[in-house]
Amino acid sequence: MARAPMSLVREAYDALASVVGGLADDRAWEPTGCTGWAVRDLVWHLRADAVRGLVAAHTPAGRPADCDAVTYWGAWGSDPAADERSRRMTRVEAGLHDFASLREGYLEAAAAAVAALTALPDGAVLATQGRAISAADLASTLAVEATLHHADLVAHLVAAGPTAAGLAESRRVVEGLLGRSFDGWADARVALVGTGRAEPTAAERDDLRDARLPVFS
Repeated sequence: MARAPMSLVREAYDALASVVGGLADDRAWEPTGCTGWAVRDLVWHLRADAVRGLVAAHTPAGRPADCDAVTYWGAWGSDPAADERSRRMTRVEAGLHDFASLREGYLEAAAAAVAALTALPDGAVLATQGRAISAADLASTLAVEATLHHADLVAHLVAAGPTAAGLAESRRVVEGLLGRSFDGWADARVALVGTGRAEPTAAERDDLRDARLPVFS
């Protein structure tokens, strides 16, 4: 059974924070599943995600929602130049801080974002990134991003992976964007292959047929 969005984001954030909180300084330069980013870079990015969620929780849209938990991701990749600038700036900004500060900054922002968002009614419409989205759907998007980046973070670490509920929600979003289901696939495979984090097997390629991947990353 699918988790309610507010429980989903709390669980996904708690699981990710548990891993980040246990990382020592000597892990800061370990590689991640994000090309070109070390652990410290990804943790800085995770903090930015959490801050955006915190800001959104305090920013009423003042208009009806124009996207939901699935269609929110439809604009991904529409500005490749901006995405590349953001990737470069993440490396620069993360390099300005010691890892303990990065870690604690993320943990603080993540806890505040969850507290603020889960205190709202599901139907409250919030503004983020130029979009208007319900609090429940925003919670889903944040949980999906946390789940996928959790997988990125532990790609080269011995640490617990993302939650089953987060992977199931990620699957729901991937299948929603592709307009089809992948029967017989595990949730993690749909989530990771669909977002370009894993290469499909030969059998999976047959199932994918003409699907354009990644649907987002």
